[in-house]
Amino acid sequence: MSQQSAMPSQLGWIGACYFFFFAILGVLIPYLGVFFEHRGFNAQEIGFLLAILMATRIIAPNVWAMVADKTGMRGQLVKLGAACSAVTFLTFFYHGGFVYLAISLSIYTFFWNAILAQLEVITLESLGSNTGGYGKIRSFGSLGYLVFVVGVGFAISAWGTEILPYVGLGLFLGLLGCALALPNTRANIDRNEPVKPLKIDKAIFWFLLSAVLLQMSAGPFYGFFVLYLKQVGYSESAAGIYVALGVLAEIVMFMYAPRLMGRFGVRRLLVISIAMTAIRWLLMAFCVGSIWWLAVSQLLHAFTFGLVHAASIQFVHQHFDIRHRSKGQALYASLSFGVGGALGTWLCGFIWGDGSMAWLSWLVAGICALLSMLAVFMIPKSATPQ
Repeated sequence: MSQQSAMPSQLGWIGACYFFFFAILGVLIPYLGVFFEHRGFNAQEIGFLLAILMATRIIAPNVWAMVADKTGMRGQLVKLGAACSAVTFLTFFYHGGFVYLAISLSIYTFFWNAILAQLEVITLESLGSNTGGYGKIRSFGSLGYLVFVVGVGFAISAWGTEILPYVGLGLFLGLLGCALALPNTRANIDRNEPVKPLKIDKAIFWFLLSAVLLQMSAGPFYGFFVLYLKQVGYSESAAGIYVALGVLAEIVMFMYAPRLMGRFGVRRLLVISIAMTAIRWLLMAFCVGSIWWLAVSQLLHAFTFGLVHAASIQFVHQHFDIRHRSKGQALYASLSFGVGGALGTWLCGFIWGDGSMAWLSWLVAGICALLSMLAVFMIPKSATPQ
C-alpha cells in the first residue's frame, strides 16, 4: 500500500487513540477526587494522590522520549505503554490504603506517560507540512473526554464511584486495541548526521516557565472541580455537564486554532488565552453559585486548554529538530503537566483544608495564571512561529 493511500487509515487510528486516551482523562481527572473521597481519604491525602498522577509526568515522559528519539520506534512505545498501563490499572479494583494507592498510581502512570508525547510526534510527522490538520485529529480526544465526562457523571449518580475502575479498564483496553493498529515503522532519522545537543534558548525557557505556571493555576480544576461544585450544591451529573460544556468549547476552538495562529501568531494568542484563564479562575472563586457565570467560566476552557495547547504543541514542534522532537514534547509535558500540575494540585490540597477556604485556592490559581502571562511577554517576538 502506498503512503498516500495508507495515510487516511493511519490518521483514523491515531484519532481513535486520542479518543480513548482523553476519554480516560475524562474519567480520572474530574472524578478521581470523588472516588478517593468515597474510599475514605481526606483532602490532603487526595491532593497528594492526585499530585502523583501529575508528578510521574516529570520523569516518565523524558525516559520514554530518550528511547523514542534513539530508536525511532514511537509507534511501538505507544503500544507498550497502552498494554502495561491496562494491566497495572487492575490494581484499582482492590480497596487498598493510602500507600497502596500511591504505589499503584506511580506504576501505572509511568507506563501511561509513554503514550501522549509519542502520539503527538507521530501525528505531526504523519501530517507533514499540513500541520493545520492537527486540530481536527486532536479534537477526537476532546470528543472522547466530552462523551465520558458526561456519561460517567450520570453513572456515578446512579451506581456510585466504584463504577470508575470498570469504565477505566474498558477504556484502557480500547486504547490498546487502537494502538495495535498503528504501523511499526521507525522515524526517518539520518544516523550519519551528527546529533546536536538539546539546547534551551531564551524563548524556550520563558515558554516552559509560562507552561509550568499555567498548569499550576489549573490545580484546583483538575483535582477539586467536582468536589467544589458538590460543596456549593451541584450534583455529579450537573458537574459532568459543566465539564462537558468546557470540552465542547475546546473542540470548537481546535477547529479554528490553525486559522487564528496564522493570523495573530502564537505569542499573542498565548497572552490572550492565559488572560482569559485568569478571569476564569476568578469567576470560579467568587461567582460559582451562579449557573450562568459558571457556564461562562467553562466556555473559557476554549482558551485555557484548546488554544493554549494547539499553540504550544506547534511551538515545541518547530523549536526542536527531528532527533529531539520526542524529547521536546516530553519536556513540555513533564514540566507543564508534570511539575506544574503536581505543584498546583498538591498546593490546592493544603489550601483547601476542610473546604471552607476553597475559594482561596481559585484566587491563587488566578495569580499563577497572571504570572504565566508575564512569562509569555518575555518570549522574544521574533522567536515565536507564525
